[in-house]
Amino acid sequence: MRLPSTVLSQDDSGVGVKNGVNAFGVKNLAGAFAPPWAVVADLDFLDSLPPRERISGMAEAVKVALIRDAAFFGWIEDNARALAAFRPGPVETLVRRSAELHLNHIGGAGDPFEFGSARPLDFGHWAAHKLESLSGNHLRHGEAVAIGMAIDTRCSVELGLLAETAAARVMRLLEALGFSLWHPALEAPRRVIEGLEEFRVHLGGRLTVTLLEDIGRGREVGALPAAVVERAIAWLERAQCP
Repeated sequence: MRLPSTVLSQDDSGVGVKNGVNAFGVKNLAGAFAPPWAVVADLDFLDSLPPRERISGMAEAVKVALIRDAAFFGWIEDNARALAAFRPGPVETLVRRSAELHLNHIGGAGDPFEFGSARPLDFGHWAAHKLESLSGNHLRHGEAVAIGMAIDTRCSVELGLLAETAAARVMRLLEALGFSLWHPALEAPRRVIEGLEEFRVHLGGRLTVTLLEDIGRGREVGALPAAVVERAIAWLERAQCP
């Protein structure tokens, strides 16, 4: 039985089957697949979290909305101010719906133990894992995922998959929730791009990255050119300038 005690574990990792720990500077290097008998997500646990941890966990809800549920994404947009203020009602809705979407994918997509190479629930994560390492774990996982989603959203635009207007909605929502979409680790884009090779190894040898075709609809690609990632990071850097 699991008793997840953070926003991130209640709306994402606590309902999954993976159990992992970081080792030797690599994210989730060691671990096991162990489906829980039950998960008890008690929202009272969240009252003890510092603001940074509360916001961090919301990134995973945005992620699953972006690849699975456009209506949920729109709801998060409409309630961004209340969520950033951590009002109990909206937070409960966010946690519950995000957990449902994650559980539905894990239980219904036909690959709960991740034998395949497609991992749509890892949208934004190839860069996130590398950024966590490059920042010396200064970046919380959700904070790194927010930046990773911004990178992959912009890559989707650069590849002609996603409209600029849709990408702008993603960036606005992440910032409205309280995420920064820039970190000094991005100043070395080539180091960040090394995360693609590490992610390929993590996937078992064949790279599959989820990008966006629209809000609520992901698309899997087998390659992500370094030049595209560099342009996306450069765009994020320019976006920080007033």
